[in-house]
Amino acid sequence: MNRYTLKALRANANLKQSEAAQKVGVSTTTWSKWENKKRFPTVKQVEKISEVFGVSYNDIIFL
Repeated sequence: MNRYTLKALRANANLKQSEAAQKVGVSTTTWSKWENKKRFPTVKQVEKISEVFGVSYNDIIFL
């Protein structure tokens, strides 16, 4: 089982923070805060991240 940080998911998809944020439906500032562990996404947002990047929520590292 592979596990990924949000930054790794974004980089593997060759996306800028602004592009990843747009796909998930949040601001670039919000995405940046998630990557820098200053804030954390809601369950609904985690579901969207999983859908956009094609990974299970269990595969995403938030801490």
